[in-house]
Amino acid sequence: MPAEFARDYRTLVCDEVRPHVARITLNRPGVMNAYSDRMCEDLLAAIAAFRDDDGLRALMLTGAGERAFCTGGDLSGGDRDGAPRPPVAATPMGHGRQMREGMQAVVLALRRLDKPSVAMIRGYAVAGGLALAMGCDFRFAAHSAKLGDTSNKAGLLPDEGGAWLFPRAMGLDRALKMTLLHEIYPAPEAERLGLVTEVVADDDLEIRTLAFCEALAAKAPLAVRLSKMMMEKAMDVGLEASMADAQMAVMITNPSQDAREGIAAFREKRTPRFEGR
Repeated sequence: MPAEFARDYRTLVCDEVRPHVARITLNRPGVMNAYSDRMCEDLLAAIAAFRDDDGLRALMLTGAGERAFCTGGDLSGGDRDGAPRPPVAATPMGHGRQMREGMQAVVLALRRLDKPSVAMIRGYAVAGGLALAMGCDFRFAAHSAKLGDTSNKAGLLPDEGGAWLFPRAMGLDRALKMTLLHEIYPAPEAERLGLVTEVVADDDLEIRTLAFCEALAAKAPLAVRLSKMMMEKAMDVGLEASMADAQMAVMITNPSQDAREGIAAFREKRTPRFEGR
């Protein structure tokens, strides 16, 4: 049996906000949803539960409150979720291990999903918060949102995955400029730079993002998941290798019940009813 998605977490609120649409809300608004060790543990568990539940077809990731999606790691000195941070400095390679097992693992878990994920951004998405948003497939931002990388401002690094994600979204020169000068951009500028998929009026953000997630969830699940896997892999291989992957993938989709249903619905001029089989 898959792990229950909508269970209690100390730092998250998880629910099925629409049929087949899961929502993870970062729930540390008092510190602008900065992540802690506990939040990373909760996120890994929630993402795994979404991954393993075939009834959930699209994921929306957002932050509680109006001030921030996520502002990166909590620099307050403790995780404020029941325990101090582990004394990583006293162990060999400790800081690297904490990062590897923490937010880096979360970003990788998002990137490895074969189901689509959408970040809904209000307020600030900066430093590790921006990397978290970039781990999703799509980013819908309120017009008043602000995005950027402030890690260097505190003498820190874009170490949650930003060093890989940012240049691929906006180009190396722009990513370096953003990080080295710790720039923060209004949402329309972030969209122009490639960090945002769509900018939406503040009052319409949730309606628009949910509608997009519902549209994703209504599509044929097998085709959606395999299309995502194919395109992700195609970014790192040549055309011929990508076509070979497609030849293997159609062995799953073309004989499926969903494909038969899709073709029948097309011929009968009706909306298809996909079941992921």
